Parts: sequence; C-alpha cells; structure tokens
Amino acid sequence: MARHGDRHDVSDLTVDVRFQGAYDESYTAGDNRNVLPTDTIKNTIYALAAGTGIVEPEALGLVLARHFLEGNPRLDEVWVDLTAKPWVRLQVNGDGDDGYSFMGRGPDLRSATVMATRTAITLSAGVVDLLILKTSRSSFTGFKKDAFTTLAETNDRLLATSLTATWQYATPEVEFGPVWQRVRQTLLQTFAAHESASVQHTIHAMGEAVIAATPDVVSIHLAMPNKHYLPVDLSRFGLANRNEVFVPTDEPHGLIEATITR
Repeated sequence: MARHGDRHDVSDLTVDVRFQGAYDESYTAGDNRNVLPTDTIKNTIYALAAGTGIVEPEALGLVLARHFLEGNPRLDEVWVDLTAKPWVRLQVNGDGDDGYSFMGRGPDLRSATVMATRTAITLSAGVVDLLILKTSRSSFTGFKKDAFTTLAETNDRLLATSLTATWQYATPEVEFGPVWQRVRQTLLQTFAAHESASVQHTIHAMGEAVIAATPDVVSIHLAMPNKHYLPVDLSRFGLANRNEVFVPTDEPHGLIEATITR
C-alpha cells in the first residue's frame, strides 16, 4: 500500500518465482553453496516491493527478475508470475471517495509473467476468470451431426463464459496500466458487439480486435469455457416458455482456445 497523505493506493499481489540454472550439485551431492533459500526469495519480494513503491505487477516482475539474475551467477532463467486482486474506491455519501476506503472487485484478476534470461526478457500480461454474458446475438447452427448428436440448433441462445486472456508485449517499455485497461476494454466491447455464430467465431474476433487496437501486443491467447445456462421448461406448470428463466449447470462443457498473432 502506498500512502500519499490522506489518499492511499492499494496493490494486492500474489507473486511466484521459479529459478532454472546450474544447480546440479545441490541435487547430486547435497552441496547448497549456490542455492538461494526460498525464504530469502520471499523476503526479497517484500523488500523490493516496499523499496520501489511499484504498484504495476509487470513493473515489479521486471525489478525482481533483474535483481535475481544479477545476484545469482548460477541462474540461467527466472520466471516471475504475478496475480493482482483488484480493489476499487468506495464512494462516500455521493461526494466522491474518501481516499482510503475500498471494495474488492472480481472475480476476475489481473496477471503478469516476466521470463528473463541474461540476454532476453519476455513480458506477458493478462486477465483471469472474467465473467461475461450476452443474452442475445448468439447462435450455434449448421454444426456436424452424427448418431450421437442430441444438441439442437439455435439462433438465439445465452453465451456465457469465464474469459482468461494472456497477451505478450513486443517490449518491456510499455505503459502497463493504460495498455492493460485498453486490452481488457477491447475484449469486452468486441464480445458485446459481435454477432456470434459460435464461441470460436467470437473468440477469434476478440483476439483480432486486440491486435488491431494495441500495437504493443504481438500475440494474445484466449480461453473461453462454454458455461451453460439452460432454459427451464415452464410448460410443466402450465406457463408459456418465453426463454426468461434459466438454470446454470455443472455438466461437462467445452473449452474453446485460440492464439492470435500479429
């Protein structure tokens, strides 16, 4: 948390660090001279987060990766995975926020991954478990059928999913917050506006829109499970079926994925 007088900023991050390098003797001979304890890694994350005041997950990941490479000669490659839980400011009596009251937003999370070697850095960001739903302009017809097909074609269905998207930046020199917001907004706007013939159709349109709108992004991977909301048969109660009452199901469902590159 950053305190700026009577206005505070909250950053809620989960950080995972993975090392890969020339540590054979610690496995084969029990020689730990070059092994940095995981407890030290934990303390390093705390100290650098406090010392730098960084709130963007991508930026903190870059600082950590460079620090670990500089201080550990046996280290060939370091991965820093970061997940940010979003908090939004609470409004007070309709007069704006008070500077230090927040509410957790979700369930979607912001993610970032820094993969660094001594010669290169790959930086990715993303959004995890973003629940989205459209109640019209979604169909699924003309699909292949065989002896085991029971699914009926439909020109008007609910399309619901929990989107996880991960995109790779062309360079670490990115305005992380604004670009992340732009990508997320492009995904949502495209999902809402697209005349969907299938989840595959929409997922491709969403990826293409991000690539077109964001020069900093060189590729994006999207995963969209098909969450089913089935209409309740109200005719059993003598009522008309107007497709207004639905029930979510935990039955097996499809997972649609795609990668769009520049």
